[in-house]
Amino acid sequence: MTANRDVGVIEDYHAHVYFDAESREAAWALRERIEAAFDIQMGRFHEKTVGPHPRWSYQVLFRTDQFTAFVPWLMLNRGDLTVFLHPNTEDDLADHRDNPIWMGECLAGELKLEIFDR
Repeated sequence: MTANRDVGVIEDYHAHVYFDAESREAAWALRERIEAAFDIQMGRFHEKTVGPHPRWSYQVLFRTDQFTAFVPWLMLNRGDLTVFLHPNTEDDLADHRDNPIWMGECLAGELKLEIFDR
């Protein structure tokens, strides 16, 4: 059995909203709703794959104290969009491979985790 990890190692979180050409407008509308409802840091709207992500995406960076308000809101308001949410703990591979939350379609097998070679 693995020892319990202290959640204090979580610096903040990223939620990556995935979309494609057909769902672009829905993704943009969700982005605008997030910005209107939360004081939160929004990343670029990438209409290409970036980093380990297998689909177009944008990132939402939020603080640990925003988790209980933002995550349930996102669960109920993401529509048909897939969201990949992970903590940031200084272990990028574990954060993306072992510790994420998937909302919608799980694309874990499509993540390009080799970019986190140790």
